[in-house]
Amino acid sequence: MDTTTSAALIDAGGENDELMKAMNLNLGDLDLTSEDFLLEEVDVHIQQNLEDEIVQEALKTGVDLRQYSKQVEADLLEVENASIQDYIKEGQNIASLHKQISSCDTILERMEQMLNGFQGDLSSISNEIQTLQEQSIAMNVKLKNRQAVRGELSQFVDEMVVPDSMINNILECPVTEREFLEQLHELNHKINFVKEQSFKDARSCGDVKDILEKLKIKAISKIREFLLQKIYQFRKPMTNYQIPQNAMLKFRFFNEFLISNERHTAREIRDEYVDTMSKVYFSYFKSYLSRLMKLQYEEVPDKEDLMAVEDTARKGFFSSKPSLKNRSTIFTLGHRGSVLTSDLEAPIVVPHAAQKSDQRYTFESLFRSLHYALLDNSCREYLFIVDFFIVSGSAAQDLFNVVMGKTLTLFMKQMETYINDCFDSIALFLCIHIIYRYQVIMQKRNVPALERYWETLQDILWPRFEYIFQLNIQSVRDCNPQRLGQIDVRPHYITRRYAEFSAAIVGINQSHPDERTQRLLSQLQTEVDNFILKMAAEFPQRQEQLTFIVNNYDMMLNVIMERTTDDSKESESFKELLSARTEEYVEEVLAPHFGGLITFVKDCEVLLESQNLDALKNQERRVQQIVRGFNNDWKKAIDQINQEIMRSFTNFKNGTQILQAALTQLIQYYHRFQKVLSQTPFRSLQIRNELINIHHVMVEVKKHKPTF
Repeated sequence: MDTTTSAALIDAGGENDELMKAMNLNLGDLDLTSEDFLLEEVDVHIQQNLEDEIVQEALKTGVDLRQYSKQVEADLLEVENASIQDYIKEGQNIASLHKQISSCDTILERMEQMLNGFQGDLSSISNEIQTLQEQSIAMNVKLKNRQAVRGELSQFVDEMVVPDSMINNILECPVTEREFLEQLHELNHKINFVKEQSFKDARSCGDVKDILEKLKIKAISKIREFLLQKIYQFRKPMTNYQIPQNAMLKFRFFNEFLISNERHTAREIRDEYVDTMSKVYFSYFKSYLSRLMKLQYEEVPDKEDLMAVEDTARKGFFSSKPSLKNRSTIFTLGHRGSVLTSDLEAPIVVPHAAQKSDQRYTFESLFRSLHYALLDNSCREYLFIVDFFIVSGSAAQDLFNVVMGKTLTLFMKQMETYINDCFDSIALFLCIHIIYRYQVIMQKRNVPALERYWETLQDILWPRFEYIFQLNIQSVRDCNPQRLGQIDVRPHYITRRYAEFSAAIVGINQSHPDERTQRLLSQLQTEVDNFILKMAAEFPQRQEQLTFIVNNYDMMLNVIMERTTDDSKESESFKELLSARTEEYVEEVLAPHFGGLITFVKDCEVLLESQNLDALKNQERRVQQIVRGFNNDWKKAIDQINQEIMRSFTNFKNGTQILQAALTQLIQYYHRFQKVLSQTPFRSLQIRNELINIHHVMVEVKKHKPTF
């Protein structure tokens, strides 16, 4: 059977199959024996088969289905036979394929067995890995524990063992060598370590305890000898004790070692140092104090050198030596204020050098030099004590007091003696402010060592200063102008003393204002004002009185403003007093020349203000006299006023200002005079035509205007 025929049969067979399927009534789905058989269901199946496309096509063409079925079966048989022949032909290949499949099955079976064995092996390996991991963790923990124990044990052994190098350096090296200091640090550490371990009952401590004790004793012996030797160096005359102090600071661990291991020796070293330095400071400052105070001026102020004492002393006028008997020095600050500024931290006075040059100093200069030396040495000593002896707070203060106690007591006695004999109030006030500034310096250096000393010294200075101040106030209060001899309108020397003294006190007090000082200055100013009025009352004429008052106020104001700030309380007070007295003086100086005009203006303004015009009608003759008198004498009067003012006032600038004020006041009065004459009662007077134009007066006044 060829391929074409086989294909046709297959197609024909396929069609018969479809036809049989279409005609099949699916009898298996019908239960013929069932009593519940329903005709309606049969009709439904038949109807469904008839609707099939193949069945409809066969019915249309009129094919005999039985014949067609037989033909299909025959074709199927042929195809079956052909297929059998094909199978027979391919029998060997099929047999070979069967063998191959069997072989593959055998191989796959063996593979399955191998995989099953491998799976079993993997399971056992996983268990072994887990076991190894657990063993590794346990070994790691053991290793860490052993390393930790080994590290601590190694450190313990290192800290416990005393090496030969330590023994050799402690026994043989000088204490100044670096190796000794390094091994001393290590020895101190081992001693502390052994003490700590002994409390834990470590048996190994017994092996090294004796060695460490012997090394400690040897080290303490060498340190004690070294420190005592350094302390003994302070006792040598002309020794700069800062050098051995700095050397001791380099080895302050020595004292720390003694404090930690042998307190008795440490106390011995401290007591020896305190005793030595106490004597050194006392000897040095006692000598310096006695030699320094010999440099004070030979002539110093005494109880007679007060502000209102008559100025008759002329001592030292031809002498080459400076003299403080000159009251301008007593009451004037001058260059003395430099002790608070440029000289505050200047080098101290060297007595033998000053004696060679025959140089003398004021009390405050010696006070500054002495206490700057005390401040500098006290700061250095306090910081050394804190650093070397490892103390602070009250303990450091107590130790400092032991070292410097004798010196401070000496200072206090000597200062109290000098201060109680001092009558120089400016010197005392400068000393008070020197202390203020030195307190600030010590606060910046963080050294509170001298606070009590400063306070005690202030308690001595302030009462003495107030006492001398009160003596000056009392002297002004008790001053009798009639005992001062002949006086003139120029500034009085007592008021000049007051101005210089007040300016000095105010200038010094600006940096550290104090209410006590302000109160004393106010009392003194009140007494000086009263004194000026009492002195002015000695002049018979009011104009001379005002001239004297203005001259004195102007002098005091200029002195105070030159040495203090413009807004000081004293300067403001004197400005007000000067202005009031100047206005009064202007009225007085104009009165002799223009008194009639001024009186007429004032009287008429009062009458005009009260509308009393009838009283003004009777003033025609008076107006004529005033106008003609003014026309004849006004230029001459202005010249006379100019000469009189310039002659009366010692301060040219103040005189020109008063002259300008007087001439300005004159112009104002003349303007008011013309304004009065323009009123109804005087408007028709012929004399008005003779009035000099006010501009001519102003031109003349401008001739006296200062050109500076």
